[in-house]
Amino acid sequence: MTGSVLVVDDSAIDRRLAGALLQKRGLEVVHAVDGLDALRRIEDRRPDVVVTDLQMPGMTGLELVAAIRARYPSVPVVLMTAHGSEEIALVALRAGASSYVPKRKLAADLADTVTSILELSKEASGRISTVDPLEVEVVKLELGSTLDGVADVVGQLEAQLVQLGLVDETGVLQIAVALREAIVNAIIHGNLEVSSALLEEGGSLFQDAVAERQRTAPFADRKVQIVARYVADQVTYVITDEGPGFDPSCLPDPTDVANLERPSGRGLMLISMFMNEVSFNARGNQITMTKRRG
Repeated sequence: MTGSVLVVDDSAIDRRLAGALLQKRGLEVVHAVDGLDALRRIEDRRPDVVVTDLQMPGMTGLELVAAIRARYPSVPVVLMTAHGSEEIALVALRAGASSYVPKRKLAADLADTVTSILELSKEASGRISTVDPLEVEVVKLELGSTLDGVADVVGQLEAQLVQLGLVDETGVLQIAVALREAIVNAIIHGNLEVSSALLEEGGSLFQDAVAERQRTAPFADRKVQIVARYVADQVTYVITDEGPGFDPSCLPDPTDVANLERPSGRGLMLISMFMNEVSFNARGNQITMTKRRG
């Protein structure tokens, strides 16, 4: 994955650390020392992604998110969150940011998060759906129990969303993030039954478990169904896996700021931020997400 990233942070140490992590992934990096400097640099040369701190003098990260959405809605923003900035981070996600990475997890998660956002952003760029959501009310898609094809499916749904004109460019990317998180959760936690608790333990345990289940029946043979329903002024996505499910009543509140920096539950938090309504069936193997115009 190639692309350019603008890293914004008033801390020179954090700015250089984030930049170095992204450069190791082959991304071109430009730095800005605060929000105003960032806007000047975006005006001179628009980056593919902006990565920004939240707590900065002059113009805060939250103000920068709002300014980018107003002036450059096609440019996604990834937040770098620190302890004490959780409440601001939630507001910034609602205001237009596409994702976030806790500063204490930059080394582990920043490059993966940015490349994922780049992939989603480029999937929708210039893509025309073969299905017109204004004429077809229901679209059905299917995936296996690997992550191959997730980007294509999300890109197709993004293109339909663009044609529908339900949300602006920033909103399209946020919905794409929510879709990707829901589909990946259905594959990894649903079909493969790999627990998110392994993420808390760190190391390679989580990825090793995923790889093992992808080679083992019955996990490897399961499918994920994705259904998009288009009606006036809203779209509803229903994603169903073939796993045993879980008890939805045991889920922590995804909007609780105390959970913002936990590795597990991050996907559900982003889904809850970007969709108007989110619910699970009683079995816990199906998520329904609705986004309305505006």
